[in-house]
Formats: sequence, structure tokens, C-alpha cells
Amino acid sequence: MTTTRPAELPDVPAESFYLPDIPQKHPDDMTSVKYLHEPGQTHHLSQYLGNRDTTLVTGERYIVPGPAYVAGESRYPDLLVAFDVDPAAYNASNGYIVSEQGKPPDFVLEVASRRTASDDLEGKKDYCERIGVGEYWLFDGEGQFYEFTLRGYRLAGDRYEPIPVAEISPGVFQGYSPALNLNLRAADAYLGWHDPRTEDHIPTLTSETARADAEHAARLREAARVQELEAELRRLRESR
Repeated sequence: MTTTRPAELPDVPAESFYLPDIPQKHPDDMTSVKYLHEPGQTHHLSQYLGNRDTTLVTGERYIVPGPAYVAGESRYPDLLVAFDVDPAAYNASNGYIVSEQGKPPDFVLEVASRRTASDDLEGKKDYCERIGVGEYWLFDGEGQFYEFTLRGYRLAGDRYEPIPVAEISPGVFQGYSPALNLNLRAADAYLGWHDPRTEDHIPTLTSETARADAEHAARLREAARVQELEAELRRLRESR
């Protein structure tokens, strides 16, 4: 699913408009690094969704509705996903300009921190709803800043409606993202992306390495078996 463009957004080109860098983060606000970037989750998602010419998997830059920046109002997400957009324009503008891309992002995720939790729950959520972000998700690895672990919202008309999140086993919470066609699963301070058909986590560097190692081991076993059969055939021929 991709997010359509709200009719009220101005049709203004964003040529030559460059958004400012986000403010330098306080150490307390580095939770997105801890839960998304260091474990490789952003990279895994980018690799899985593919098509980097038209798909953005990024974050830590401003989202604005048009070629303007309002200090104190404009927001920047921990993670943003947008399909059928222009990543080059995003980089050239140093952020996501909805009127330039022709549509709002499809998915935004915020990771709780002590200093940003209240804004994530209210101001940033309202901002994303107002500019038409398709889905808005909240993850708290420790469950202490949001007072819940995982929560999602999906745009219905011009308002957010909750996405069901279930505790599928003790301490394990899961919700389905129609935008990504993936389950978000939070457990033991870890947020994962799971295929809803198989329930498996999407490929990671570790899993792909393990798969390659298993395939290599299988090829070695097959080669050894062929050599054993060939040796047995030679022995039978020589014994005649």
C-alpha cells in the first residue's frame, strides 16, 4: 500500500529549497541508533524492500508539507519509508518535502527516549496525521517512556485509527503494517520485521551468512558422496 497525496497540500515546486540539518541529538535521544541502526534493522528493511531508485528507507531528516520550514513545528522521524518517490530529490533537499515528492511518506516509526516521548505521543503524531503520513508507529524497547512496547496508527480519511497490536506470547507484541506488508514484532528490547506468511524474520546479514554456510556445507557433502560412489565403482570394476 502507498499513501496518496492529501488534496489540501499545495502544488508548489521545491526547486533549490534546502532544509536545515536536524538539531544535534542529546545522548538520551540516541535510542534510534541503539534499536534500529546498530542492530542493522534499517539496513535489513532497505534490502528487503528493494528498488532503491524509487523507495526511501531513511530517517533523521525533516518532513515538511511544502518548500518551507517552520522552526519548532516541523518534525523529523527516526525511521521513514516511502514508496514511488524520488530519493535523489530527498537528498538534494536534505529532507522530505511532500509537495516535491507528490505524496506523504507511507510509514514513520518513532523510538522512545526520555526527552522525546511526550512529543512522539502527541505533537509528532498530530503533525504526521495532519500532513498525511500513512502509518505512524511507536516502539519503546524498555517499555518505560511510552508505558507500552508497541503501538501503531493507520490513516483513515484524515484521522489516525489504531492498528491492532497483540501480545502473541508473554512479553512479545506484534502488529501488522499494511504499508510494509510486514509484522512488527517487539520482544526483549528488540524490534523485528517478520513476513506475515511465514512468520520468519526478513533476511539479515547473520541469517544470509548462515544460509550460505549451510548451502556450502551441503555442496561439500554432496561432492564427498559423489567421490565415495566413484571410488566404489572403481573398486567393483577392479574386482571383476
